[in-house]
Amino acid sequence: MSSNISQSYPYTSETEPQRAEAIDAALGRFDGLRDKVSAESTGLGEVGPEEHGAPARWWVWVCPKDDFTGRLHVAGYARDNHALYTVCDTCGSTFLR
Repeated sequence: MSSNISQSYPYTSETEPQRAEAIDAALGRFDGLRDKVSAESTGLGEVGPEEHGAPARWWVWVCPKDDFTGRLHVAGYARDNHALYTVCDTCGSTFLR
């Protein structure tokens, strides 16, 4: 399987607190990333438990840059496209999923 195809599938999932912590850390680590994310995406809004009572979980993907060591965490919804807006915790790149 080529890396392009494999990158379409999620690597793992994370809870809402884990996602929020990863995004806050990435936004604080890279200059200008907070402004870029604010300009290109909208927030997730209130994230509560799913209908079945389990905590909300978010998909995490492997970053195609940086030797595949970074992880893409959901930062919001893309403003111009119908997609999730993700941020890499290692290189600070942004992607649509």
